[in-house]
Amino acid sequence: MLTVLAFIVALGVLIAVHEYGHYRVAVACGVKVLRFSVGFGHTLFRWKPKRQRPGQDTEFVIGAFPLGGYVRMLDEREAPVAPEERHLAFNTQPLRSRAAIVAAGPLANLLLAVALYAVVNWIGVQEPAAVLGRPVAASLAEQAGLRGGEQITRAGFDGELAPVASFEDLRWRMTRGALDGRDLTMEVAGEGGRPARTLVLPLGRLDAKDADAQLFRKIGVISPLTRPELGELVAGGPAERAGLRQGDLVRAVGPTAVVDGQQLRELIRASVDGTRPRTQSWQIVRAGREMAIDVTPEVREDNGAMVGRIAAYVGAPPAMLTVRQGPVEGLWRGVVRTWEVSALTVRMMAKMVIGEASLKNLSGPLTIADYAGKSASLGFTQYLVFLALISVSLGVLNLMPLPVLDGGHLMYYLWEGLTGRSVSDAWMERLQRGGVALLLVMMSIALFNDVNRLFGLFG
Repeated sequence: MLTVLAFIVALGVLIAVHEYGHYRVAVACGVKVLRFSVGFGHTLFRWKPKRQRPGQDTEFVIGAFPLGGYVRMLDEREAPVAPEERHLAFNTQPLRSRAAIVAAGPLANLLLAVALYAVVNWIGVQEPAAVLGRPVAASLAEQAGLRGGEQITRAGFDGELAPVASFEDLRWRMTRGALDGRDLTMEVAGEGGRPARTLVLPLGRLDAKDADAQLFRKIGVISPLTRPELGELVAGGPAERAGLRQGDLVRAVGPTAVVDGQQLRELIRASVDGTRPRTQSWQIVRAGREMAIDVTPEVREDNGAMVGRIAAYVGAPPAMLTVRQGPVEGLWRGVVRTWEVSALTVRMMAKMVIGEASLKNLSGPLTIADYAGKSASLGFTQYLVFLALISVSLGVLNLMPLPVLDGGHLMYYLWEGLTGRSVSDAWMERLQRGGVALLLVMMSIALFNDVNRLFGLFG
C-alpha cells in the first residue's frame, strides 16, 4: 500500500510541476489556456477558479490515469479561433514566446529538483561516515592500496579535491568517475599522528556500462566499515544450527582475521567448493569469552555463481553522522547536485545511443514505483531525494530532441529560427510518427528491464 501511495504522490507532484511550468509561462506570454490536466482518461475532479487573469478561462482537471498530463492552449491548428481571440492563440505568438512556453515544463522539473535537494540539505540526513570497509579481493580498491578502515576526507578528479561529506557522497563520486572513465583521487586521513596521504582509484580502467551493484564490486568499495557482529538469525538456518547467536563478534574465519562486516560477508560467500559448502572454524567473542565454532553455510545461486549463506544479518550498523548545510550552501549544493545528475543522465543516454552503455539502465514505471515505496519507508528525506532524482530524469528526458517531446518541439523552433520558416505539415507528421515509434521502443525496453529486474523472469 505504501508503494502504491508513494508512487501516485510522486507522479502527481512531478507531472503537476511540469505542466504548471508550461501553464505559468503561457499565461505570462498572453496565451489563453483552455485546460490544465494532471492525468488522462476519465475525469475524477474538475474545477474553474473564480478569479483568473484577463483573457483566461482555464479548466483544471485530474484524470484517472496518472502517467502524464497536458496543458491545452488556444491554437488555430487544433480548432477554429474567433478573430477577436486570435492574439491569444499559441500559434500566433512570437518564436521566443513559443520556445519559452515549451521549455518551461522541463525547466520546472529541474528547478523542483534544486528545491528538493536544497530542502534535504537544510533538514539534514543521516548517512554513514566515509570510513571504508575492507575492499573486495583483487579489486581496483585493493590494487590502489586500500585495506579497510581508511577515512576518506577529500576526493575529486583531475587534482581538484573537495571535502567528502559521507560514504554516500563518496559513492556518488565513484559512480561519476566509473561512468565517465575518470580516475578518482582520494585523500586518506592520517592515523596515529601520521600525515594524510593521497591515492588514486583507477576508475578509468573500468569498462562501466551499468550503474549497478556489480559496478561497485569491480571497484571494490561496497559498504562503509562495520563491526563484524552477527545480528538477527533466521530460525533453523545454518548460523543457528552451528550454535551462533545474535551479538557474536567474529574475529576470524579459518586462518583469515576478520576486521569488518563486509569482509565477513565476502568470506561467507566464498565458503563453497563448487556446489558444496565448506565447513570452517570461526573464532568469536561472546560476552567477553573467546570460543571456536564450526560453521557450515548453505549454498545458493547468485547471478549465476554459487555462494555461501548462513541466514543471519551480518555486520553491525556503521557509524552515522548528520549531513546538513546552511541556507546559502544548501541551496548551492542543490544546484550543483542537479547539474551533476543532469549531466550524468545526458552522458548515459548518449552512451546508450552509441552502444557504449547497456540499455539495462533504462527504467520504467514498475522500477520507479518500487523505489518510491522503498525510499518512503526509509523516511521523509530519502523520499525527497528520490523525488529530486526522478524530477531531474523527467526534465532531461523531455529535453531530448524527439518530435513527441518538448525537446523535439524546441528543435522545430530552432529550424524556424535558422531558416525563417516553420517545419511543413508533411514533415511534421512524418517526424511525429517516427518519434512515437521510437518512444514506444524505449518504453518497451524499460518495461522489459522492470520485469526482469523485479521478477527475474528472463534470466
